[in-house]
Amino acid sequence: MKPSLQTRLGQQLSLTPQLRQAIRLLQLSALELETELNQALESNPLLERGDEDQGDDRPEGEKPEEPSQEDTPGDAPEPDEFERAEVDEWYEAPAGDRRHSDGGEPDELSAAAPIDLHAHLVWQLQLSHLGPRDLAIGQAVIEAINDDGYLEGPLADIQAALQPELDVSDAEIETVLHIVQHFDPVGAGARCLSECLCVQLSLLSDDTPGLDLATRLSKDHLDALARLGADRLGGQLGESAEDMATAVALLRTLDPKPGAQIGGSEPEYIAPDAIAYRQNGVWKVRLAAGSRPRLAINRHYESLIGKASREDDSYLRGQLQEARWLIKSLETRADTVERVARAIVRQQSAFLDHGNEAMRPLTLREVAEELGLHESTVSRATTRKYLRTPRGTFEFKHFFGSGIATDHGGSASSTAIQAMIRKLIEGESPRSPLSDQKLAESLKAEGIPVARRTVAKYRESMNIPASNERQRLA
Repeated sequence: MKPSLQTRLGQQLSLTPQLRQAIRLLQLSALELETELNQALESNPLLERGDEDQGDDRPEGEKPEEPSQEDTPGDAPEPDEFERAEVDEWYEAPAGDRRHSDGGEPDELSAAAPIDLHAHLVWQLQLSHLGPRDLAIGQAVIEAINDDGYLEGPLADIQAALQPELDVSDAEIETVLHIVQHFDPVGAGARCLSECLCVQLSLLSDDTPGLDLATRLSKDHLDALARLGADRLGGQLGESAEDMATAVALLRTLDPKPGAQIGGSEPEYIAPDAIAYRQNGVWKVRLAAGSRPRLAINRHYESLIGKASREDDSYLRGQLQEARWLIKSLETRADTVERVARAIVRQQSAFLDHGNEAMRPLTLREVAEELGLHESTVSRATTRKYLRTPRGTFEFKHFFGSGIATDHGGSASSTAIQAMIRKLIEGESPRSPLSDQKLAESLKAEGIPVARRTVAKYRESMNIPASNERQRLA
C-alpha cells in the first residue's frame, strides 16, 4: 500500500444557487412570496416593481362562454366575473391595515378585535361585586370552561388549582359556579347538557308555554327523548302529543353549546393562485391576478455599472446578477404552477362538472409523468397553492387522493366515497341513523367494496358523529 494520484471521470448533479432559489420560491405560498419579494426590493437597488401581469392567457377579444345552469352549479359566479376578479376580492386585509376609500389613514373603527369566551366571562365576573375570595374562585371556574361552554373536570380539580393560596369547599365553588352560569352566554359553566338547558329555562318567564314540561324533560328524560321520540315518551309520561310538541319546540330554541356564541377562530381569506373557467364547453385555466408578479431591472442603477468606483461597481454587478436570477426564478415558478393547475383540471374535469362524487383517484406521479417533471417538483407546486373553481376554492392537494377498485372495473377516490357517505347520512331517518356497517353495505351494493373500519375513518374525517350520537342530536 502506497499513496498515489488517480484521474477519474464522472457525472454528479449539483444544485446551483439559481436552482436552489427556484426550488425555494416554488414551495412558497402567495403571501410568503409577496413577503420574499418585498424583502428583495428593499435589499437590492437593481430591482423595482414592473407592470403587474393580470394572468390572462386568452387571445385578445376572446370572451368566456356564458355558462348554462348545468355548467355553473348553485350560486357560483359566471366566468366573465373571473375576468374581473382581483386579489383584493379574495384577501381581506387585517383590521389594522384597512384604509378609507379615499386612500386616507387606516380606519380603526372598521372592525373590532375578536372576543374570547374566557375574557368575556372574566369581564362580567369583575363587574359582579364579589369579594376577593369569590373572585379567585370564579377565575378558577372560568379557566376550567371549554370553548363550547362546558365545565371540564370535577370540582376537586378547581379546589386543587386554588391551593395552597385558598382552601375552598364544594359549596363555595357551587355558589360561584351558579353565578357564572347566569352570565352571558347563559348556561356557560354547565357540567352537562341537562344542566345547561335547565339554566337557560330558569330565566324564562313562568307563563312561557311548555316551560314546566320542558324543564322536567331536561332534568330527567333527555336520553329517553332522543331514544324514543316525543310521541312514545309522551305516552309513557301521560302527556298529550300537543303538550309534548310545545315542550320540545321550546327545547329546540335553547343553545346546547352556549360557548360557541362567543369568540371562535378568525375567518381566513385565501387569494387563489389559479382560476378554472369554462369556455366553449372546455375547462381552461389561467393564473390569478398577481400570481405572476413582475419585477424589473432599475435602469438608473444599471447605467452606473462601469462608471462607479471599483468597489461600488463590483457591488452593483453582483446585485444585477441576483436580480436577474430572481426574475427568471419567478417566471419559472409561475409557469410550473400554471402547468400543474392545467393538468389537475384536465384530470378532474368530471369533478368540476358533477361534484365530489365524480372525483377520480389522482397521484403526484401521474401529474409528474404527464408534465415531464419530477414528483418532488409537483409536490412543491401543489403545496399551499389554491385553485378557484365554480364549486369553490380548493388547495391543489385537494384534487389528489388514493382510490379503491370497484366491482365495475374502475376505481373510486376517497373524496368520492366520502361524498357518497355524506349523501347516505343526509338521507337517513333521524330516528334510525345508519350504522357504519349499514353504510358499508350500501356502498358495496353500489359496487364499492369498503370495510366498516374504512367507513368509520372517512366519517370521522368529515366530523360526522356516530349513529348513536346522531340519534341523540336528532
